[in-house]
Amino acid sequence: MQLKDEDELLDLSLAVAPRNNNGDYKNRRKRMTNNGHGVCLDSQYEGHDEGKIYGLLQMREQMLKLDPMKQGVVEDGKGPHLIHLLLISATAVDENDLGSAIENLCELYQTVSLTGDAVQRVAAYFADVLTARLLNRKSMFYDLLMKDPTPDEEFAAFTEMYKASPYYQFAHFTANQAIIDAFEEEEEHKNRALHVIDFNISYGFQWPSLIQSLSQKANDDNRISLRITGYSRSMEELVETESRLMSFAKGCSNLAFEFQGMLMGSKPITSLRKKKNETIAVNLMFYLHTLTHSSQISETLKSVYSLKPSIVTLVEHEGSRSTRSFISKFMESLHYFAAMFDSLDDCLSPDSTERLIIESNHLGKEIKRIMKYEKGRGSHQRYEKLETWKGRMESEGLLASKQSSRSVIQAKLLLKIRSQYCSPFMFEGGLDSEFWREMKGVHLP
Repeated sequence: MQLKDEDELLDLSLAVAPRNNNGDYKNRRKRMTNNGHGVCLDSQYEGHDEGKIYGLLQMREQMLKLDPMKQGVVEDGKGPHLIHLLLISATAVDENDLGSAIENLCELYQTVSLTGDAVQRVAAYFADVLTARLLNRKSMFYDLLMKDPTPDEEFAAFTEMYKASPYYQFAHFTANQAIIDAFEEEEEHKNRALHVIDFNISYGFQWPSLIQSLSQKANDDNRISLRITGYSRSMEELVETESRLMSFAKGCSNLAFEFQGMLMGSKPITSLRKKKNETIAVNLMFYLHTLTHSSQISETLKSVYSLKPSIVTLVEHEGSRSTRSFISKFMESLHYFAAMFDSLDDCLSPDSTERLIIESNHLGKEIKRIMKYEKGRGSHQRYEKLETWKGRMESEGLLASKQSSRSVIQAKLLLKIRSQYCSPFMFEGGLDSEFWREMKGVHLP
């Protein structure tokens, strides 16, 4: 759901074509659809049903225009009612019961809000997903509801999420400590050289803390070599990530740093250039769930095993939203994101602009991506339970290892700090203001 100034909001009332007795309604509807300005409904949604959907879209527009100061929070006891309305609406949409779906979604749009409490906010994004499923994908209104943020908006939202919430920090720092532990076990006979292969480099936020930690271990007479091979879906993202990491590493003169960016699918993992006597660490951070078929997961894990890595780190969203029905997928996703939205209330103030950015361009985008589900096509995301991922990895020869006591202590420290303070923090191996100044689009006071 993209936030727009009031003058940029669609005036949906102009798009409603009133019927008359001379048949002009159908002609006007045809013209609107052909020139790209109509709702473009499926064939079963014609006549009075089309008008109802227009009314639903107008109700949504009014929700966006509503003065945030007048919205407040859901009255006590109303939160469960909102969730109930969402589930009824989802069932009606799944069963093509248009009348019930529109009725309940209209009631939702009168109560949900992008600036209300956590229940109102998460319900607003799920209501948009359900409304979009009533429209043809060629509709301009479908694009309005399901449009992804721009790369710059997505980057800014992820940055704010990273700074405000402990989730990604916890995953990155804990994985990095496991990598450091594996490196220390081999550093003497592996020439103090570490090669990290990251299957999903994203924005590279994971690696400054590793660079900093290794730099603190090294000295000018006994340098450490760190090479990162990062895969991404975007060449632009790779270029920007390399620039940020190289810039950060310049401040670590006792560390020899090298970055190699690769587009996903450009080369087989097994063709990577490997140096003699280097510790290999493979990082599967939020990657395996993006593979749509079990065969792709098996092939990936086999290629990882063939690299003979010293350590493989895996972090995933735990769940079971893989191949189940739309309603099961909807309920589990709603439960997950409701907890995420609620947790932001502990990290950011109610009037926080950062929270709005996070929810609109990061969490909102994830909701839309996960819920893009069509019967017969399965899911685009494979969320599994921990036991399932563990079994998949062990079936390909990768064995589980316990976290070191140092890793557990750091993880507990991180959670303790983040539960007490809701601002960027500093500790050994963590992110500091120097890193954030290197991040594009981030300005610290």
